[in-house]
Amino acid sequence: MVTKQYSGSPEDADLRRADSLAREIFSDLANKWAFLIVEELGERTLRFSELRNGIEGISHKMLTQNLRMLERYGLVDRTVHPEVPPRVEYTLTAPGRGLRATIGGMCDWTHQYLGAIETARRRFDATAD
Repeated sequence: MVTKQYSGSPEDADLRRADSLAREIFSDLANKWAFLIVEELGERTLRFSELRNGIEGISHKMLTQNLRMLERYGLVDRTVHPEVPPRVEYTLTAPGRGLRATIGGMCDWTHQYLGAIETARRRFDATAD
């Protein structure tokens, strides 16, 4: 995995530049599984199996990959308890809770405009044939 190094100010994190670290972060986080994991964690601490059971359709592999990515970006804390078998728990960090507020806004937007979007999709699909 190629990791871009960032040493500038937040104002220099230009999403329009192809080599922007901000673009890499946005690309990684803007996927349905990451959003659903962040939303499912909310203000709670959950185990892997609780997360998987709470997110319908996510595979073990996708949950693992996304949790690792969220942990790498400092959005999720992973705690391993020294037990047999080991108990692993996940919780959102402060930046993760900040992302959750943004995702919450997107969820609100979706609920508000779902009917209009569905109508537009039907209209478009009917004329696209």
